Amino acid sequence: MSVWDAVIGQPEAVGALRAAARSAAEIAAGRPGGPATMTHAWLFTGPAGSGRSVAARAFAAALQCERSADPADTGDSAGPVDPADPADPNGSDLLGCGQCAACRTVAARTHADVHSVVPEGLSIGVDEMRAVVGRAARRPSLGRWQVVVIEDADRLTEQAANALLKAVEEPPARTVFLLCAPSLHPDDVSLTIRSRCRLVALRTPAADAVAEVLERGGVDADTARWAAAAGQGHVGRSRRLARDADARSRRAEVLAIPASLTSLAACLRAADHLVGAAEAEAGALSAELDAGETESLQVALGAGATGRGVASAVRGSAGALRELEKRQKSRATRAQRDALDRALVDLAAFYRDVLLAQAGSPVAPAHPDFADDVAAVGRQVASAGVLQRLSAILACREALDQNVKPRIAVEALTAALRLP
Repeated sequence: MSVWDAVIGQPEAVGALRAAARSAAEIAAGRPGGPATMTHAWLFTGPAGSGRSVAARAFAAALQCERSADPADTGDSAGPVDPADPADPNGSDLLGCGQCAACRTVAARTHADVHSVVPEGLSIGVDEMRAVVGRAARRPSLGRWQVVVIEDADRLTEQAANALLKAVEEPPARTVFLLCAPSLHPDDVSLTIRSRCRLVALRTPAADAVAEVLERGGVDADTARWAAAAGQGHVGRSRRLARDADARSRRAEVLAIPASLTSLAACLRAADHLVGAAEAEAGALSAELDAGETESLQVALGAGATGRGVASAVRGSAGALRELEKRQKSRATRAQRDALDRALVDLAAFYRDVLLAQAGSPVAPAHPDFADDVAAVGRQVASAGVLQRLSAILACREALDQNVKPRIAVEALTAALRLP
């Protein structure tokens, strides 16, 4: 499989990235004069689940792909390769072959010249960004480019964004920055950074395209179609729903809430359930990761060792352990908020289905298996009330982004969703 096969439902973006990768190969081979489609900074935008980081990583693999290093690999000596044509059989399709060592190591996140910034906590700090920028300033050791992939550039702190801006303004000759963010809004990416990047705009893939991917992964056709619709174009979420019974159970519990909100007590119970479920999910993730990280750090700092100086070294490790605990706590908070956000997205899609049913729209619903609950809510709440409930869900998401206590934000939400 080519690395581009993982980029679902984005033919225009893939075509532009393939052309740029071909141009980059010409530059790396010292053959200037080709189309000027390559640049040093790229910004991938699109809604959640559109595949921003997947597209960025596929592009990183194409930039390092060993098949693109040798002109003889084009398979045709009769004429020049057209880098602007993503379907050109003379070489463009070879970029990102998915089979060479470079493509495999980029996919495994082990390539020495591809650096990933994936925030586990609430933000990306300046120290982490400075370290990454420093590594990226070196000459490539294995590939032809130093590539920095920042998967959630909207989480950069102001100081971290400034550190990145300096590198983007004056990049080393063989360094490429690939930034991923939900939108071009200044809250997601600063204007100064955005102005120095080439934009790759992605869209939510069609349900049919997502279903096809799931079927290729071994999911039966009916389950694939259901999961693609329920995942609302989010490939990762659709895959979890298709394969994880716990994910399906959590979704069902969330979607049963709107029809159950018949009293204030029911609203409070629903809020308690939502927050408790998110805390439990985050706790399970943290328990799985934290113990191993703490043990590894303690061993690295000398725990269990013997000999002169060990005792003082262990006593001096308290600061490192506190820093690890701080990162772990931030990661747990992020995991809880992500779990709550998935529930809020499902609730928003539920009320969207209510509006579709009220309007008699032929558009396929996101949650056809909850058609009875959708009809019941639609009979009790007018269209204006449904829109107010959608606004309340958006307000809750914004409140969580602004660090409002989850229980307070969710209780306010469920009260606003109460049936008349």
